[in-house]
Amino acid sequence: MTLAVFLAAITCTASADYTPEQIAAWAAPEQRSVIDWDAARRRSDTIVAIVGGSVVGFTDVDDSGYIDMLFVHPDHGGRGVASALLAEVADRARARGAAELSSSVSVTARPFFAARGFEVITEQRPVRHGVELVNYRMHKPLGE
Repeated sequence: MTLAVFLAAITCTASADYTPEQIAAWAAPEQRSVIDWDAARRRSDTIVAIVGGSVVGFTDVDDSGYIDMLFVHPDHGGRGVASALLAEVADRARARGAAELSSSVSVTARPFFAARGFEVITEQRPVRHGVELVNYRMHKPLGE
């Protein structure tokens, strides 16, 4: 399930870069309904990575090339799952005529995106459940 991947990625992987208070506000598991989460995933163009019958990562992309989420379960980090998901997102966005990919990227994910040609547009400080987080608006032009 993608919600389990999301929560594991935030609470394990991102915990190296965010405080426990920030992790709790960002993940907010007590405020997430599986039914609502699954409905939101069905409404978006969600791409799921499955290994050995288990969901290990997911991402999405809208018609403008905006990636709202890209998460990989910590047990599968560093194995090319995120790179494969990002490549699929780029193909789908390009097919829809998007000129670029963009995303609001966590401190944790910034090096991954930068290594794949994304550049920081601006640092952002969104507030989740009364707690300020830090992330980066990044983008990458899509070539032909």
